[in-house]
Amino acid sequence: MQTFVVAGGCFWCLDAVYRVLRGVSDVVSGYTGGDTPNPTYEAVCTGRTGHAEAIAVTFDPEVIPANVILDVFFTLHDPTQLNRQGADVGTQYRSAMFYADDEQKRLFETARTRAAEWWGEGIVTTIQPLGEYFVAEDYHQDFFAKNPGQGYCMAVALPKVNKIRKSYAQYILP
Repeated sequence: MQTFVVAGGCFWCLDAVYRVLRGVSDVVSGYTGGDTPNPTYEAVCTGRTGHAEAIAVTFDPEVIPANVILDVFFTLHDPTQLNRQGADVGTQYRSAMFYADDEQKRLFETARTRAAEWWGEGIVTTIQPLGEYFVAEDYHQDFFAKNPGQGYCMAVALPKVNKIRKSYAQYILP
């Protein structure tokens, strides 16, 4: 099993998308990349903690290759938007990849280069060492599945899930 930590806007969307993929065994929403110990959602939302809303996605590379996990990341959000995704604005919504070791750093750099083939040279996704990862509050875990009728889920998360279902159909859970 492998775990990647990525940030690309609201973690509800990332969580929703990765949970529909075969080979993904766990998705944990959380906060990383900042300097405030034990941040809360409310603190992260201020944009003053330095943390990004992120997910730790654990997957079996024998079922879904690492490059697919990373290509999904670059498909489900716009990596050319600095410190925002759509109406979600602030450094907590930045596009970032947090590597645990040199091999992950290499994989992330290769994926970012590959993504430039369809996004162009304007990608702002940062690649940085993974510091401490703080698990988000329980109500953020699997938020989309627990709140399918919620406005944000319907307007923002669902279209992303549908996009991935279409683009990566061979990796979607039955």
